[in-house]
Amino acid sequence: MMTPTHTPPGSTPFLLPLPGGGRVGVTARSVLAKTLAALLLALTLATPTLAIDPPYQRQMERLAEVMGSLYYLEPLCQAGNEDWRAQMSELISLDEPDEDRRQRLAGAFNSGYTGFSRLHRHCTPASREALSRLMVEAQQLARSIHTRFAE
Repeated sequence: MMTPTHTPPGSTPFLLPLPGGGRVGVTARSVLAKTLAALLLALTLATPTLAIDPPYQRQMERLAEVMGSLYYLEPLCQAGNEDWRAQMSELISLDEPDEDRRQRLAGAFNSGYTGFSRLHRHCTPASREALSRLMVEAQQLARSIHTRFAE
């Protein structure tokens, strides 16, 4: 019968059978460590991998929100010839996001639209000012995303 020559303090040796007869000593700590390692490996393999957002995701969501606001405000205050919804749709298809990101971008666009539709029923000086500021912000965001991440 084989027994371990050294058992660490606080460890209880187990004697496990060997295939050809005899036994080998194993401590409870080593059995627990191996079991936990196997469990962690199984959990890691069983957990679905979550997609990681690209570094420009926050700016894209803000741009989507601004474009949704422009989609509402521009026809309200002036005869705009930009179809912001079509622009957003094209931007999303060019980015090729996964479904989660696609939903977040569409949600940001819709949020921008509904936010301004609740407050602005007619074109007022405040509406025109918001429109002007949003146009500038959209240009800055688009330029920033393009120069930092597309080139």
